[in-house]
Amino acid sequence: MKKTLFFFNKLMASFWFIPALIILSSIVLAIGLVMVDQAIPMSQEGLGKYIFVNSADSARSILSTISGAMIGVAGTVFSVTLVALTLASSQFGPRLIKNFMYVRLNQVVLGSYVATYLYCLFVLNAIKENDAYTFMPVLSILFAIIAALINILLLIVFIHKIATSIQADKVISDISAVICSQVNTMYPYKMGDELQPEKIAIVETIKSKYLHTLVVKSQKSGYLQYIDSDSLIQAACTLDALIELQYRPGDHLVEGIAMAKLYSNQTLEKEQIQSICHQFVIGKIKDGQQDLEFSILQMVEIASRALSPGVNDPFTAITCIDNLTAALCQLSQIDFPSKYRTDAHQNLRVIAHTTDFEGLLDAAFNQIRQFSAGSPAVIIRLMEGLITINGFVSKENHQKAVKKHAQMVLNLGKQSIPEIVDLNDLEERAKKILTQ
Repeated sequence: MKKTLFFFNKLMASFWFIPALIILSSIVLAIGLVMVDQAIPMSQEGLGKYIFVNSADSARSILSTISGAMIGVAGTVFSVTLVALTLASSQFGPRLIKNFMYVRLNQVVLGSYVATYLYCLFVLNAIKENDAYTFMPVLSILFAIIAALINILLLIVFIHKIATSIQADKVISDISAVICSQVNTMYPYKMGDELQPEKIAIVETIKSKYLHTLVVKSQKSGYLQYIDSDSLIQAACTLDALIELQYRPGDHLVEGIAMAKLYSNQTLEKEQIQSICHQFVIGKIKDGQQDLEFSILQMVEIASRALSPGVNDPFTAITCIDNLTAALCQLSQIDFPSKYRTDAHQNLRVIAHTTDFEGLLDAAFNQIRQFSAGSPAVIIRLMEGLITINGFVSKENHQKAVKKHAQMVLNLGKQSIPEIVDLNDLEERAKKILTQ
């Protein structure tokens, strides 16, 4: 079920699916309204003469004008979208193009204009006029006029959205919102049996009780995008086996590499091994549904580009640090899932390869620190971010991770900050963490 949801989310995020649905809906709507016009003739007396078209020539003119305008504006919308994607790619990095493609408004606008164009064509084709019979789908034409008005409003909203969506602060804010949403989705509660690290010996004993050990190899090269953990546990229960994962979503796999170990008491058939392999989704690009580092690294890429000599924009880098600090403060208060997953009878079935707070802290700050040499403002803000995070952490291993980064930032400052006053400011801030 979760695997189906994964593919559905990917389908909804594609650039063509929503427009295709809107276009198909417009065709069905055109046929339906024309049938209503045939079944229920609309009166053109009284108020009707101000609302409905009263001649076939006027009807054709209106529909031709709307359809021509809609397809023209659709081309303009495509062009504006491509320009925005080009600017975003050059300024923030090519990996952020996907974020702009996922914007629902862009998909709706593109679909709406093409759909209105096709709707008008279908209704135009339904107009019949000869000596013996005249048919004008007046209700369908009225709807085309209303759709044209809605599309004008959509164009204004679209232009405003495009103008704001390529601003650095807006891009960073959107990524930060995605990270916050991912944290709430991926870590809503404790997962798995809370076996402690000191009980590793127990796990090794459990492994040794199985008679056979089989290596499950990757069937193709690419990035591990998704693992259906519930189905994986169910498959392990069916085989009465234990599965130890070697990789997590976001890691790159090479065809034939060992991505898991399978411990069992029976010799497994090829079909049974395939049932395990089917729980892994491997694609050519990374996907953020189970990979929190993916979104974090998007913001790190913006900061890294801002700190490059050709751009030299420390303000954007500082904004990225602030948003990453907020995300890490949220992460410091959650319970990361245990790597040990059990079935309903508390039998160990899956040993996952999980991420932790220190790994995410490394992903967020390591590269920014490495690129910030020679920029005192960024280095100091890094230290201030760590001070803020340190105020939220409560677990000992989290505190050690924050102290490690504070020491690395202090070392960088001593090596690259020539002004003694700036260095003193950094050292004063570092004491708030390192002297605890």
